[in-house]
Amino acid sequence: MELGIGMFGDLAFDQTTGKYKDAGIKIREILEQVKLMDEVGIDVFAMGEHHREDYAVSSPEMVLAAAASITKNIKLASGVTVLSSSEPVKVYEDFATLDLISDGRAEIYVGRGSFIESFPLYGYSLNDYEQLFDEKLDLLLKINSEENVSWTGKLRAPMENQTVYPRAKNDGKLPIWRAVGGTPQSVLSAAKLGMPLVVAIIGGMPIQFKNLIDFYKQEYLAAGHPESEMQIAIHSHTFVSEDQNVIDAYFDNYKSQMDRIGKSRGWAPYTKMQYDGGRSKDGALFIGNSKEVADKILYVKEIFGLTRFIGHMDVGAPNHDVMMKSIELFGKNVAPIVR
Repeated sequence: MELGIGMFGDLAFDQTTGKYKDAGIKIREILEQVKLMDEVGIDVFAMGEHHREDYAVSSPEMVLAAAASITKNIKLASGVTVLSSSEPVKVYEDFATLDLISDGRAEIYVGRGSFIESFPLYGYSLNDYEQLFDEKLDLLLKINSEENVSWTGKLRAPMENQTVYPRAKNDGKLPIWRAVGGTPQSVLSAAKLGMPLVVAIIGGMPIQFKNLIDFYKQEYLAAGHPESEMQIAIHSHTFVSEDQNVIDAYFDNYKSQMDRIGKSRGWAPYTKMQYDGGRSKDGALFIGNSKEVADKILYVKEIFGLTRFIGHMDVGAPNHDVMMKSIELFGKNVAPIVR
């Protein structure tokens, strides 16, 4: 099983200045962190896309390209590319370029994202939310598999025998994963298309997602795709420390981010009881010491048949030194146990 780390580039809010941390400092810290991931043997790094003042990264491909120049082995993925408000031709061009820079290490996670700011920002209507994604995914997959593309949709101009350059390595084909939050229709679509699946399991209990992932396996095989090529990942909040005081203190980081997001979504304030429940054996937070985190990853590996686990590790913007230690423990202590 592959082990990865995902980030959104959360920015800490300074109560004294009333401003968020400088995005440039955060991005440079992320690059140092990815370099360490590569050095300790992490398999994948996934960088998210957001268009808000509380996140540093709106263009993951730019950060990943910078990371490619200072790493050797780690795979570099978007986590996720908000495809509904992106141009598929440009998405392929950017990631094909990243693939060439990194000598074949680029991947794309496509999804709808958990925020909607990109729609008005890029001039799209939320009335076309579903159709935009379906059309753009169809076009992106066609570009990825065919050198000369002819395509017709309703929300974008057609393409007539056009070629998109540069082509990625591996005969022009990039690994494109479907990222979902738990919608059966999205899982069914991924299965029918034979796409690798990554499921965001953020709250509740992972076991609650077993039926969904079993459904994916069933429909993937029913569509005639080979079982040997099936890839399943989950993406969950993760943080590692051998110091219980650090784990307890991380609650403040986690709560600050949950409350900031929750304020706009009508959530009640996040509580220590929720945090401790999430950290329990059956909860969806992979937060604890190396053994606790490894044991929980082994558990989900077994119940889901995972080929990849992505630990989302910068929720609430923990300090850089704390992040570096968490990454080191994840690579040196957790990875050897779960692989």
